[in-house]
Amino acid sequence: MTYFLCGFMGCGKSTIGKFASALLDKKFIDLDDYIEKKLNMKIPDIFKEKGEPFFREEETKAISELATSENIIACGGGAMINPKNSQIAQQDGVVVFLDVPFQVCYKRIEGDTNRPLIVANTKQQVEELYKKRYPVYKLHSTVVIDANKTPEEVANDIATLKL
Repeated sequence: MTYFLCGFMGCGKSTIGKFASALLDKKFIDLDDYIEKKLNMKIPDIFKEKGEPFFREEETKAISELATSENIIACGGGAMINPKNSQIAQQDGVVVFLDVPFQVCYKRIEGDTNRPLIVANTKQQVEELYKKRYPVYKLHSTVVIDANKTPEEVANDIATLKL
């Protein structure tokens, strides 16, 4: 089974994904890294030169390519907002929403210049985005996990899911 980890920027998808991959003996793939390698461009450059809609199309292609990979996939913060992406991911896998309060997420991502949506927006605008996305993450996920714990604890929760 393929596990797609979703949630807001800074919820711990990459960190938790690495721990979960070790527990489940699966390969870990960061979706943004996968797209960067495929396009030979960094995420901020993709947004700047080709625009967010182009990036979102590439995200959907990547999810389709990885859906049956039997790996742990850390999705970008906007990947599972698209119902098509969620549908593709849930056909052959499970979408795990890592639920973390906004303040915790923001503290982790504040000042990160590799995140176009952080660079281009104020804290208040980022919080509005969080509030907008939160119910969509819940709607588009197979399971919701309280991820406001240590990465090891959350990875263990993922590894012991009864699906």
